[in-house]
Amino acid sequence: MTPPFRDRLLELNPEYCTFRGLRTLQVNLGNLCNLSCSHCHMTASPDGAHIMGLHVMTRIINFLRHHEGIVLDITGGCPELNPYFTELIQQSSGLSPRRLLRSNLTIMTEPGMEWLPRYCQEQGLVIVASLPCYREKNVDAQRGRGVYDASIAALKELNRLGYGDTQELNLVYNPGGAYLPGAQEQLEEAYRGELASRHGIRFNKLYTITNVPIGRFRDELEKSDALEQYLQLLADQFNPDTAHEIMCRTLVSVDWQGHLYHCDFNQAAGLPILNSNGIPLTIEDLHHFLPGGADLFLAQHCYSCTAGAGSSCTGTLM
Repeated sequence: MTPPFRDRLLELNPEYCTFRGLRTLQVNLGNLCNLSCSHCHMTASPDGAHIMGLHVMTRIINFLRHHEGIVLDITGGCPELNPYFTELIQQSSGLSPRRLLRSNLTIMTEPGMEWLPRYCQEQGLVIVASLPCYREKNVDAQRGRGVYDASIAALKELNRLGYGDTQELNLVYNPGGAYLPGAQEQLEEAYRGELASRHGIRFNKLYTITNVPIGRFRDELEKSDALEQYLQLLADQFNPDTAHEIMCRTLVSVDWQGHLYHCDFNQAAGLPILNSNGIPLTIEDLHHFLPGGADLFLAQHCYSCTAGAGSSCTGTLM
């Protein structure tokens, strides 16, 4: 029987089960997306109806205005489709030392959205772009027909604007099935060589992220009776050397309603941060977390972050 993830951390060091201090505020603008990727933990789609409103964004901006030095990590769904996306970008200018936009790339080629690459460049956004493989067949199988070609077109335009050179452009790999990512350095070398030789594309770093058994990926595992096998794989590959660096120790995720979570995966699983009375905390409560020390909400899917070389929103932990 697989031991609870929390117990594995407690055996190593009880501090690994506690929040260390806020470094990154990850803001999920909702589950509206122009794609319906098979691995999406948020089950985002063109029918997504959870869309962050301006009133929640205003509360996030007010928090950043009073707390300097926190990285702003913007995600979705497809965050660029939120009707108040540009409002958040403009109002957060100068409030964070580093603003990351997690983009599926294809949105930059949609009719009426061609302004996005130039806008991101003018606003100084770091782009973290999903590209689960450098081969067309694998990308389209996971994300839909035509996604690879649209992604390449967007990357070429970003390169033309200086991304990959003077402005930061990072790519994200995730496996195409129920297995762990390969070594990040080796995959990055392969991506760099293939994309440069075939398309003349440049980028800064490749992040490898383990598929978390939540959302559509969990549904697929259950349909093929592979869920327990995958969960066991993650537990068997538990790497104690990654435990102290799990991202939930320095990151808090905010959902479309302003509720707080220890990560975007907990958000997708419906596991919010609760107060002592069992009431979900909101962005107004976030200042209480700044000193650190609070217990983390940990579950079995957290084995995804410590398997192999570890996994986080910025790649491996080793």
